[in-house]
Amino acid sequence: MSVRIITDSASDMSPAEHPALAVLPLSVTFGTDVYMDGVDIDHQRFYEMLVERDELPMTGQVNPYAFSQAIAEAREAGDEAVIITVGAKLSGTNQSARTALAEAPGGDVFVVDSNNVTLGERVLVEYALRLVDEGRSASQIAAAVEAVRDRVVVIGLLETLEYLVRGGRLSAAAGAVGTLLNVKPVVAVEDGLIVQLGKARGSKNGRNLLNQKVEKAGGVDFAMPLALGYTGLSDAVLKKYIEDSVALWAGHIEGELPVHTIGATIGTHVGPGAVAIAFFQPTN
Repeated sequence: MSVRIITDSASDMSPAEHPALAVLPLSVTFGTDVYMDGVDIDHQRFYEMLVERDELPMTGQVNPYAFSQAIAEAREAGDEAVIITVGAKLSGTNQSARTALAEAPGGDVFVVDSNNVTLGERVLVEYALRLVDEGRSASQIAAAVEAVRDRVVVIGLLETLEYLVRGGRLSAAAGAVGTLLNVKPVVAVEDGLIVQLGKARGSKNGRNLLNQKVEKAGGVDFAMPLALGYTGLSDAVLKKYIEDSVALWAGHIEGELPVHTIGATIGTHVGPGAVAIAFFQPTN
């Protein structure tokens, strides 16, 4: 019996990344146009539309029916499954998974709340896929993912305040002052919510503050999955961050670091030009 890992597109993953991986799409809505994330709109097209369109997009949770189908497909193939979703405090997707499983219960499928999003969700899914490759059972994988979940650190640096203002998460007055002063917020995922850790004047100070927050977290456990990512159409800001932060990477060079694009779930709110890192804290 094999194990499938089922996640949602808030992880910014593709099913092509592993044969045991299934990715269920959230919806992305621009006005009256509805797309399925990663199916009929990719990250590049999303950011093109984000800049082109006047209205801000909205993302919608994966519905219970999609999870019911994925569970049924796994069972029909004789597989177990572990479902790892975007954090329940950020989306109703986790509840959709639990609703689907409640309608067709069994000891062969487990639902795990990542308590995270984008890169933070990704590194937990990647860890689960390692355990699949090691031949672990679904129950063992679910328990192992939950055991390491609180070690995941996600920290990001925003390039612009525009999308926080447009989305109502920052007042227009505060946004105008911040833009004038070239303020770069540093954000993190803490207890399943996105919070602001600090602000820096200018990109270089922002990158320094990002590194300080990584160091304060205790550094990076390179034996566990690691992910770096960026929003928008260019990775130039991330490349500059990696270049300026070489001491963090413990001898890992740029080409060896796993770099990914961050999609609609977070890109809607932060806009292009943001960079982020997700990693596991070392065990003491």
